[in-house]
Amino acid sequence: MSSKTSKTLLGAAFLMATSAVGPGFLTQTTVFTQQLTTSFGFVILLSVVIDLCVQFNIWQIITVSGKHAQDLANALFPGLGYLLAFLIVVGGLAFNIGNVAGAGLGIEAMTGIPVEFGAAVSAAMAIAIFSFKEAGKAMDSFAKVLGFVMIALIIYVAFITSPPLGEAIKHTFIPQEFNSIAALTLVGGTVGGYISFAGAHRLLDSGIKGESELGKVNRSASTGILVTAVIRYLLFLATLGIVVSGVTINPDNPTASVFENAAGTFGKQLFGLMIWSAAITSVVGAAYTSVSFLRSFHPLLEKYHTYVTIAFIAVSTLIFLFVGKPVKVLVFVGTLNGFILPIALSILLVASRKSRLVGTYKHPLALQIAGWVVVVILAVMGAGLF
Repeated sequence: MSSKTSKTLLGAAFLMATSAVGPGFLTQTTVFTQQLTTSFGFVILLSVVIDLCVQFNIWQIITVSGKHAQDLANALFPGLGYLLAFLIVVGGLAFNIGNVAGAGLGIEAMTGIPVEFGAAVSAAMAIAIFSFKEAGKAMDSFAKVLGFVMIALIIYVAFITSPPLGEAIKHTFIPQEFNSIAALTLVGGTVGGYISFAGAHRLLDSGIKGESELGKVNRSASTGILVTAVIRYLLFLATLGIVVSGVTINPDNPTASVFENAAGTFGKQLFGLMIWSAAITSVVGAAYTSVSFLRSFHPLLEKYHTYVTIAFIAVSTLIFLFVGKPVKVLVFVGTLNGFILPIALSILLVASRKSRLVGTYKHPLALQIAGWVVVVILAVMGAGLF
């Protein structure tokens, strides 16, 4: 495997992972740890298993077909791709408003600069990435560097909060309680909506496609899920240490409260760097992936997709600056993306059975069964039946 290919595969994995780890991800993890304490580890474990089923199915089918998800859906049934693109782009835009706000909050926590100004500066940085001639490489490097920064920060905070590790591990496998909405929200926030397609579309745009590339694709997909799982579990442990100590977590900004209680004023600055890293990488990932669902619909969109991506970031920022209050929608949008996911996954699972779309490729039966089981589980959880 060439060095260029290895970098692309790792870049796609981190693009998916850092797209998932946004302000909503941090808020969801902290809030549900407060509610479920040590049993939240089981919800994380369940979400990781579901995430892997989703990623392997979606990434393999897209790679083998050589088509973006919306084109595959349109080829399966005319108009279906437009519906899928609409759902993904609307969800991506809603998430991006929160991502831009999160970036502003991060800069405010680090420097005291007003949130709105910090959000505008962060958006300008994201736009600058897409202004590079080699925007794809710049995006990959950006995601990898800040991904490692986030992991290092959370390891530090998890270490100093001293969580009850034994109880956490025990209840990760044998929970004392379960919350289906928490599970649905976690899955929606990790691989729901645009997120599950981020890495797959990045690989396709880099020329990695066809059945012969499946081994590399699977490694990239599993790496992305592993990175998000590590960050999620470490944040769970960090929050758990604060919760069991009896300290009250501020409901207005729960993740910041965890960092501040762990390390005082320095913790606030660490939180600022953490949420800024999470938010700015999610801004980039959401914009890139959402626009990848539009660019094949018209030659002009393909030709000027960089400008469309920049406009997507600009619109998200303007909505935040003039409308505001995005924090309330972050957990809700995670749940919404959980509803979008079974629709998107169903479309691709059906497409994988059509030889006119995937040629002689036979999608593994075990993955098909696992995929349909996930569709049913998410649909049932979404309906609130358990």
